[in-house]
Amino acid sequence: MQVDPDRVPGLQVDYSPSKDGMPDSGEVIWTWVPYQENDGRGKDRPVLVIGRQSADRVYVVRMTSKPHEHDRDYLSIGRGDWDSQGRESWVDIEQLYSVHARGMRREAAVLDRGRYDRVSEALVHRYGWAVR
Repeated sequence: MQVDPDRVPGLQVDYSPSKDGMPDSGEVIWTWVPYQENDGRGKDRPVLVIGRQSADRVYVVRMTSKPHEHDRDYLSIGRGDWDSQGRESWVDIEQLYSVHARGMRREAAVLDRGRYDRVSEALVHRYGWAVR
């Protein structure tokens, strides 16, 4: 479910990946994400987990392989195991979603700490969230 990032004050962005079958901050997971038209359609896609909402829900930002050079809402994170074609990926820092643990299709990869820190810095700068 899409969430307005401006309505999530005090979000604690952290890095705590653990390949344990549960979505954890710093992991790229696959889940169903609705299209921007919000017409009930969507698709399975990779998302980056950035923080915990509750015991069974996490906050994620969606990812895309479509290039977004010079777009302030997107941050390049390079290539990774989450994309079987080895394409460069972009994180959409404007689109925040809440995902239930049961909505996770699979754990795809762990984003290394350096790239994750670039994403968390962009989110903290934009929304005033805290890093834990």
